[in-house]
Amino acid sequence: MNKQVNAEFESSLVYMQLSYELDRLSFTGMKDWMVNQADEERFHASKFTDHLIARDGRVELGDMTVPSTPIESPLAAFEIALEHERKISEMIRELVRIADSVGDLDSRSLLNWFLEEQIEEEDTVSGIIDQIRLVGADGSGLLRIDAQLATAHPRSGGEGA
Repeated sequence: MNKQVNAEFESSLVYMQLSYELDRLSFTGMKDWMVNQADEERFHASKFTDHLIARDGRVELGDMTVPSTPIESPLAAFEIALEHERKISEMIRELVRIADSVGDLDSRSLLNWFLEEQIEEEDTVSGIIDQIRLVGADGSGLLRIDAQLATAHPRSGGEGA
């Protein structure tokens, strides 16, 4: 689970880097959406750390790297986000497999929450990608999506948009 804690913090950094890139391209609504996602990833890390601590585990943060994410379009930013979410989803599924193999029933409710959360994460980002692809290079369409994402509010319970 410590590996997952680190992955969630890395996810936060990936989203922050993407927010900087979108801000550079003057898509401030999309930038704000990415910042909200970064906050959500830190919340995810805290769910894992709380679980570890509650079970007398030790939280050990390791080295984290943020891949280079230079982008030239909103589509590229959201494609990177989706690829990253898919990576995290697979890591969660692997945690479930490990927990099942060692009979760690106490982790199942946490891991089941994350399985559902990752479905939502991938679906949300995929939907944004679909909208961006639909408008293509149409500036007014991209600005409408940007405005919508600027007003997107986090889901209830501390999670992001």
